Amino acid sequence: MTNSDSAPCDDELPERLLARADESDDADFYEVPRLVTHVDDATIAALTAEYRSLVPAGARVLDLQSSWVSHLPADVAYASVTGHGMNLAELEQNPRLDARVVQDLNRAPELPFADASFDAALDAFSIQYLVRPVSVLRSVRRVLAPGGTCVIALSHRMFPTKAIAVWPVLDMADRARWVRVYFRLAGGWSEPVLLDRSPVGADPLWLVVARREG
Repeated sequence: MTNSDSAPCDDELPERLLARADESDDADFYEVPRLVTHVDDATIAALTAEYRSLVPAGARVLDLQSSWVSHLPADVAYASVTGHGMNLAELEQNPRLDARVVQDLNRAPELPFADASFDAALDAFSIQYLVRPVSVLRSVRRVLAPGGTCVIALSHRMFPTKAIAVWPVLDMADRARWVRVYFRLAGGWSEPVLLDRSPVGADPLWLVVARREG
């Protein structure tokens, strides 16, 4: 059974734009651990600097679509960091995580956490793989405390067969605008802020930042 059979795309967006070249089970694709980084060191450092600014010390952090590294500043203490991803072996290699959850958000977009469980939700370089992004952001809003921050980090590298169809045809600024549409459709978020934090001569880095209203 393919993901498209079991997990339809968000009704608010054209299905053809959220289709993927490879609609086979994501669990098979992510079964083998990939202990690599997907952007260069300068871009990782730039993302870490933004996390330092946007995620306060002592926050309860949800790291969505996580892996073996979370890019959080090493010298900042958080109340907890929960990694939510597709491969347990990768999550177990991540020293910043206090808890680990494996879940395919394309099959089940509702997060398995209580309301207002977190103060910040992060997603680094992976939102292009979601076929139900609006549903996921509705769930992220639910598990964030009022005023909690969601930070979506974007760059240009990807697994092309698993990225949604619209992603490769957009430039970086339009990718950020596309993610802004997700927040607007999900409802209950502040107007998303788009930030270009691309280091000179390195992989691009754009951020889409919104806060839970209410």
